Amino acid sequence: MSVCEREKSVEKKRLRTGLVHVYTGQGKGKTTAAIGLAVRAAGQGLRVLFVQFFKLKDDPSGEKEVFERYLDGVELVRSNVRHPLFTGRRTDHPAVKRSVVDAFELARTRMMEGCFDMVVLDEIIGAVNGGYIDVGDVIGFLDKRPEGVEVVLTGRDAPTELVRIADYVTEMLKIKHPYDGGTKARKGIEF
Repeated sequence: MSVCEREKSVEKKRLRTGLVHVYTGQGKGKTTAAIGLAVRAAGQGLRVLFVQFFKLKDDPSGEKEVFERYLDGVELVRSNVRHPLFTGRRTDHPAVKRSVVDAFELARTRMMEGCFDMVVLDEIIGAVNGGYIDVGDVIGFLDKRPEGVEVVLTGRDAPTELVRIADYVTEMLKIKHPYDGGTKARKGIEF
């Protein structure tokens, strides 16, 4: 049962003003910050739609486990494709585009149902920068959202248009990262 279906009969806690957050930059922590905000919101009784672009549905991750096992107020959606950075020349770009656009449209539809207080679009900026979604479509999404819906956008190299309209903009600066020395992603830290 979805968050929306569970919450239809419950009195809604609503935010009066929904603001836009952008977490961007080359450093680690964009998704982590978005997860933390989603957990905080759910802990206060708000309902969260958390959409992850470029993540496979069956890929393990700490946030997926927490959202699905312990947080009734968070609904997780994944686009079910890997980022071309990880698939290289084997990338089926039309399939990636279809999957990303489908996840974005699902997010729009679910948001417009009026059941969510927060919508996180994790790696939407990468989808824009990769040419899979137009920045104008993201701006339209923000402009048409129901009153009081908080939106979080994550990804490297946020376009100026998104930075300009956001209420919060945080840039994660990479000073040093173990990836640079060959350390692979670690369970519980990077996923």
